[in-house]
Amino acid sequence: MLLKVEGIGKRYGRRGAPANEGVNLTVEAGQVYGLLGHNGAGKTTLVNQIVGLLRPDCGSIRIDGRDVVADPGFARRACSIQPQSQVPIDGLTPRQAIEALGRLRGGGHETVRVRAARLVEALDLGEWRDADGARLSGGVKRLVSFCMAAVEPGKIVILDEPTNDVDPVRRRLLWAQVRLLADEGAAVLLVTHNVIEVERSVDRLAILDHGRVLTEGTPAELKAGIAEELRLELVLDPEADTIETPQFAGPHTVVGNRIVATVSARLAGEAATWARDLRRTGRIEEFSLSPATLEDVYVALVGSAAAHATSATVSSKEETDVRAA
Repeated sequence: MLLKVEGIGKRYGRRGAPANEGVNLTVEAGQVYGLLGHNGAGKTTLVNQIVGLLRPDCGSIRIDGRDVVADPGFARRACSIQPQSQVPIDGLTPRQAIEALGRLRGGGHETVRVRAARLVEALDLGEWRDADGARLSGGVKRLVSFCMAAVEPGKIVILDEPTNDVDPVRRRLLWAQVRLLADEGAAVLLVTHNVIEVERSVDRLAILDHGRVLTEGTPAELKAGIAEELRLELVLDPEADTIETPQFAGPHTVVGNRIVATVSARLAGEAATWARDLRRTGRIEEFSLSPATLEDVYVALVGSAAAHATSATVSSKEETDVRAA
């Protein structure tokens, strides 16, 4: 494996909650590996330790067999990174910024020039190639930031929320370039909370919550645990009364005017009949019944973890109260 993370733990402050706790990961060359989790799950903290910007409290990190906790300088040479925040390129054109980063990372002048031009063309950035960086939109700046990480890629390319602000057309072009980086031999570590994009783009992934890895595997392996379940999605009529989901629908989430729930495949007919009745009476505009997705896995896992944490906190408080009594 190209990257091996074992038992990494990191805490900010003596009494702070762990930002990472017992994290184990292995990433191979040629692989796109996803780190999936909500804001505050510990993804960026883990990345900062991998690239040598933070020292872990415990555990080990090896890149190509080399201990990068002991040698953080090697980590920074071995990794190229697109940070979550926008890279400031005011006063530079995209072409200048991309080529400058490539040369700083040790690329030859002609090699970097050719590769920068290819990336600009592949991402359809030609009309902004020589524009002032201060005048670029957020999405274009994000794509330029990706090019700066990819023009002279390290053994590991780390992309932290690479598609933020990027339009749908260029987002597809970006994912093609991410795949190409892996196909050319890099290990790509993709940091995101966008479940839909992860499902389409990664070879393996880990789901993080409160600094811990809840599960790890391929998207297909993770979805196998809910293979007997279907995803029921309802689009509510804005004028309709609140809908009480039936018991067979189980836990559900509400996002705007949509309700999403999982249903046992055995009850697909009952669920479809119930949803058709709602549509016939005008309480919903449409519905769909489809195989469960990685998003359903994520919601189930993170929801279970949150419930467990709440239960543990309550139990701890009860024990403290008993001892006090």
